[in-house]
Amino acid sequence: MVILAMVVIAVALLLEVNILNYVNGKNAYRMSKALLDRVMTVLDENDKDREELVQLLMDEYIVRAKSVSYIVDAKPQVEHDVEELQKIASLMSIDEIHLFDENGRIYSGTLPRYFGYSFDSGEQMQYFKIMLENKELSMCQEVTPNTAEGKEMMYAITWNEDGTKMIQVGIEPTRLLAEMKQTQVSMVVADMPVYEGMEIFVADAKTKIIKGATDSSKEGKKLDEIGISSRDIDKEQSIAERVRIDGKSCRCVMKQDDNYIVAVSIENIYYLQSSVLATLIVGIYLIVASGCMLYMLSKVLKEKFEKEALIYTSNTDELTKCLNRHAYEQDINKLDLDEEWIYISLDLNGLKSVNDSCGHAAGDELIIAAAECMKKAFGAYGQIYRIGGDEFVVWIQNSVSNLDSILQVFDATVHDWHGKYSNSISVSYGVVKSSEKSFDSVQEISKLADERMYQNKRLFISKCG
Repeated sequence: MVILAMVVIAVALLLEVNILNYVNGKNAYRMSKALLDRVMTVLDENDKDREELVQLLMDEYIVRAKSVSYIVDAKPQVEHDVEELQKIASLMSIDEIHLFDENGRIYSGTLPRYFGYSFDSGEQMQYFKIMLENKELSMCQEVTPNTAEGKEMMYAITWNEDGTKMIQVGIEPTRLLAEMKQTQVSMVVADMPVYEGMEIFVADAKTKIIKGATDSSKEGKKLDEIGISSRDIDKEQSIAERVRIDGKSCRCVMKQDDNYIVAVSIENIYYLQSSVLATLIVGIYLIVASGCMLYMLSKVLKEKFEKEALIYTSNTDELTKCLNRHAYEQDINKLDLDEEWIYISLDLNGLKSVNDSCGHAAGDELIIAAAECMKKAFGAYGQIYRIGGDEFVVWIQNSVSNLDSILQVFDATVHDWHGKYSNSISVSYGVVKSSEKSFDSVQEISKLADERMYQNKRLFISKCG
């Protein structure tokens, strides 16, 4: 009987141990798999974030190159003035400006030591050689060591308006380099929450070399060297195996995608912890993981806002808040001559005399007032562009048949205006409907509208002096 009792107790204890080991093993597996999936998700998100950041910076730097081109065209005297170009670079937050001739040779810029370099001077510069074949082309290079010094730079280049020279800007992408450093695999793994007895390994899918590990001393070794066999890893699903790492028996969960092999190991002694402790650990992990996800979401939203703000700034006139000439050039080429719309060319009367007699503050008041009158009359029906000092263009697509009443509202608004420096404002305009006749191009309509506007301006001058 004593022997039978001992056997029953031993079987019960053994059964209890097996059940506890099974339950804790299941919980540990679920936790390991959740951590593994989280690591792979963060790695994938970081790869995508880097690509999006690079593209955002490339678009931004092309805009800066075009802005410098506009400035150089507008002020020809700065073309060969190194100090003035350096001032422009500082104003535009640019590290380098280079001016290339039509043969692809640097003849001016902020760094005279680069004068004479050409698209044939090195592999990095040869990237832009295609610019010589297409003067409509604008390009931006990803982070690349430059030819002269091997410094990590991003270069953007564009042709000027008349296609006589190329303007290149060079920027050291501090923000991007810092971002890439923060998202290195080793740092991603180091930031992951792990518990005693757990380790994370991230290896290159092709070489099987460990690129990141919670124990940094294992980085640079192959998975097989530390006791993890990579032969049976499946790309479709996670697998679990028993392995020995540093002489300790562990259960290892592994998964592979196109870029990485991720493995999470847990020492067997961990299975002896109670279910309560395991539940607590999972709860802490989920809180940390949620925090990481919120951080990533806020980061994505911030970058989206910054991109939209950049687009708004590049298309908006600072003084009047109307669309600027850059937006006008983009939109005007999209107009369809087969559709019915209205093109209005507008110009302030007497602005120069107001500037001369009352100062530029009074002139700015008139320009802003004219823009506000246009917004009140035309804003609900189309787009308003300030394309020059006192030159505006209005494009109306909606309510074309109500043109007369729309113009009456504009005339009444202009007539009733009174300002701080001036008591009145006068605007000459020329109107052309796309359906008046068969036009060959939008430029023909623009020219006709200008002619009618100047005709009205001459009538105003003859009448008012």
